[in-house]
Amino acid sequence: QVQLVESGGGLVQAGGSLRLSCAASGIIFSIKMGWYRQAPGKQREFVADISNDGSPSYLNSVKGRFRISRDTAKNTLYLQMNSLKPDDTAVYYCAALGAVVVGGRRGDYWGQGTQVTVSS
Repeated sequence: QVQLVESGGGLVQAGGSLRLSCAASGIIFSIKMGWYRQAPGKQREFVADISNDGSPSYLNSVKGRFRISRDTAKNTLYLQMNSLKPDDTAVYYCAALGAVVVGGRRGDYWGQGTQVTVSS
């Protein structure tokens, strides 16, 4: 069974920090692991991802403030978020993209999301 379980969201004041975690299971391989977010009334958007060679990519508005990392031994993906702004308020989703999972299925897999709220 494939599971992506996010944690670490919460309420923080502007300028504060949070670290999101995503514990993955059932995934044999993925081309990329990433974080996406969806604010109320808006479409889900890309935030950051990391490829198998460790190369990260970021949404322009979070560059220099957010850092994506992964611990392959723990099958866990992280998103360190610093200097948070009210515009960062959203549900944050973990994703395994181009994944091969237990049983041989292939596709993109998503977690249930964790709420991040930044107050001004």
